[in-house]
Amino acid sequence: MVKKFNAITFLTDFGDFYPGVMKGVILGIAPDAKIIDITHGVEPQNVYQGAFLLLHSYRFFPPSIHVAVIDPGVGSSRRAIAIECKNHLFIGPDNGILYPACVDDGIRRVWKIIEDKTFTFASSSTTFHGRDVFAPAAALAFEGKLEDVAEEIETEEMKKLELYDCRVSGDEIHCRILFVDRFGNAVTNVPADLVKKLDAKGFYIGSAEFPLVKTYSCVEEGEPLALIGSFDTLELSVRNGDASRTYDLKSGKVVLKWRK
Repeated sequence: MVKKFNAITFLTDFGDFYPGVMKGVILGIAPDAKIIDITHGVEPQNVYQGAFLLLHSYRFFPPSIHVAVIDPGVGSSRRAIAIECKNHLFIGPDNGILYPACVDDGIRRVWKIIEDKTFTFASSSTTFHGRDVFAPAAALAFEGKLEDVAEEIETEEMKKLELYDCRVSGDEIHCRILFVDRFGNAVTNVPADLVKKLDAKGFYIGSAEFPLVKTYSCVEEGEPLALIGSFDTLELSVRNGDASRTYDLKSGKVVLKWRK
C-alpha cells in the first residue's frame, strides 16, 4: 500500500496521557507525520458514539489515516483491522466503530493487523493496543508499509454497525441518544428525513414536550426545544440551558413520543 496521506487523526475515549504516548510511537516510526486530535472525550466504551463522531468528522479532512479506538474488547479475540477506502484509511478494533464512516467513503479492501508484528515497534500489552497495535500500524501505513504488519481479509468478515437503527411504532420512536455535547444538547440517531416523513411537530420524553423548531431563538430562554442539528439528526435542547441536566438525558436507548 503506497498511497500518500496528509495526516493521521485520533478519535478515542482515552481522555488523559494515553494519546500522547501513541503520538510518541507514531513519531518514532514516521517522524514527518502530521497528527491531529479529533477528540479523546468519547464516553468510555461507547462504540456507537465513537462511530457517529468519526462518520461526521473524517469527511472534512483531505485523504488521511483515521485511528479510532473505543475498545471495550481490548485483549480479547477481537481483531485489529485497517480498512482502505476510496479516499481514507481507517484503523481500529473490529467492533463496528469504523464501519459507518468506511461505508460512507467506499470500502476497497480490509486488512487484519498482525499484533505480534506491531509489538516489535512499541511494546506488548493486553490493555493498551492504542500504543502497541494501532499507533504502529498507522505510522507504517503513513510510510506506505502497512503490508509489513497486516494481511488482507474478505470485506464480509468485518463487524458491521448500524447507527440509524431507530424504529417507529405508532406514536413512539425507539431510538438512541448518541451523545450529549458540552452544551447539554442530546443528539439522537433519528435522521432528519424520518422527522420529515412523520411530519412531526413535537416530541415527548415523559411529560416534557420538545416542540420542533428551526433555531434555538424560536423559543424563550430556558424553554425546551427539538431541532435538526448540524449532524442532520434530531436534537433535544434547552435554549441557553442544559437539556441533559434538566431532563436527565443520557446516551443510550430511549423512547420518544411524537405528535403532528
